[in-house]
Amino acid sequence: MSGPASASDLDELSDFSRNGLLLAAYTPDSVPVGFIAGKVEGKWLHIAEMDVHPDWQRRGIGNKLMQSILRNGKLLSLTGATLTTDKIAAFNARFYATMGFEIVEGDARPPHLAAISEDELAKGFDPSRRVAMRVVF
Repeated sequence: MSGPASASDLDELSDFSRNGLLLAAYTPDSVPVGFIAGKVEGKWLHIAEMDVHPDWQRRGIGNKLMQSILRNGKLLSLTGATLTTDKIAAFNARFYATMGFEIVEGDARPPHLAAISEDELAKGFDPSRRVAMRVVF
């Protein structure tokens, strides 16, 4: 297990939305099929959550969502983007690596990323499965 399953609550989603860092993907019939949420942490965009409905995965939706939020981070003149994820599941770390994210450990992690990683471990996430990643713009 990589940790307890949880999603952002409505207050968190509202904060992401207010800051312009909540993007959604819809079908042509306006049915939501995925979203990505991020927040600015100092000079970094932190990807807090991304999800695509299982029926709509492997169609490039996650890639488009990520590329869109990264473009927003660049427009904000941020240094780059960070995230934490499961390093074993195929749709996680390996997927993000295809978009230029690299694993960062120890002192190479920006302070906010180290704090997030420590918080995840305190919540019971399996340290052998977790990884912190970043991409520099």
